[in-house]
Amino acid sequence: MKKPLVNRMSRPLDGIRVIDLTMMIAGPYCGRLLADLGAEVVKIEPPEGDFTRLLAPVRDGCSTYFGHLNAGKKSLVLDLKSPAGREAAQALVAKADVLLENFRPGVVDRLGLGWATTSKLNPRLVQCSISGYGQSGPARDRPAYAPIVHASSGYDLAVMALQPDQKEPQSTAVMVADILSGTFAFGAIQAALLERTRTGKGRLVDVPLIDAMLQLPLIEFQRAQFGEDDSRVAYRPVRSADGFVVIAPITQKNFEAMADAAGRPDWKERREFADPVERRRNYTKLMRELEEWTSKRPGAEIERLMMATGTPCARHRTVAEVMDDREIVPAERIATVHDKAGAFRVPEPPFRADPPMASVGATADSLGQHTDEVLEGWTGFDAARRAELRGRGAFGRA
Repeated sequence: MKKPLVNRMSRPLDGIRVIDLTMMIAGPYCGRLLADLGAEVVKIEPPEGDFTRLLAPVRDGCSTYFGHLNAGKKSLVLDLKSPAGREAAQALVAKADVLLENFRPGVVDRLGLGWATTSKLNPRLVQCSISGYGQSGPARDRPAYAPIVHASSGYDLAVMALQPDQKEPQSTAVMVADILSGTFAFGAIQAALLERTRTGKGRLVDVPLIDAMLQLPLIEFQRAQFGEDDSRVAYRPVRSADGFVVIAPITQKNFEAMADAAGRPDWKERREFADPVERRRNYTKLMRELEEWTSKRPGAEIERLMMATGTPCARHRTVAEVMDDREIVPAERIATVHDKAGAFRVPEPPFRADPPMASVGATADSLGQHTDEVLEGWTGFDAARRAELRGRGAFGRA
């Protein structure tokens, strides 16, 4: 079993209670970061469970995809479509600090957990809603997953424009919008909790995926207003003997060091490369000449030679390679999580402190594992009360 990185009582969010109604990626990732910082995060799932419990890799019925996003949380099953399930959820809300949801706008209202209701049940509650296009505006009801928002935000065409030979937007299965919006929600929730210490009042926080994605193409955002120019460089990879490397000679010093490392001091005398403005215009030509040198050498050697001169350089690694590359990712930045099927690895949260303040939870729990524990601990519902709720369908079909 994984030894926790830090004692739970020493974490910044110790004592904070979070109800996590989310599924898929954005909301669960936000909730997991809150758990990493010590919050008691209770994931309320429908009787059939979060859809990601079914997604590969699955070992003995346990999804590591699900575990990656939900480690350290407690699982509680409620059927929010039943009056008894909603009754139990509202009792939990009255005792919570944070309610996190990523339903389409309007769904939580129909479930009796909209802000108009929850803010009365608990005036100190911080409620965060993550959705494709926000809780208001003409697009609020559009169905949206990350690839849809990548397209509608301008991000996909911005990336395509940087690939001179690409004729269509790239396919994607890396859900940038989900992780980015989950991270922004994580920060906004803590800002609202901090504000609460001064005002005593909670707040509703709205985090649209579209707004998160608009933060990425910042140069394109400004160029769309004030026109294009030819001074921008797209840092393209060059071939090595065994893959690809990327070299970024951003400053004049970087450029001169790259020329020396590649054995091409003549580049420093040629105005098309030596002059910073001309170099940007002729960057593709420079990379073609550089590729004549890199293509004859393995990526590790290129990386070593460039780094020795202080030139920013990295060979393109697979995720499998970087997981075991202790120079790039030290061992303590990868956590081991356990579920019923065994162990798997996930990255630790992407922030460090001394002494440490966060760590991924040691376990990914089974569906409904903590239903009785949480209902009794948070609300005082004893066995008789829970049996009554069960008989009324609070946890699914009686």
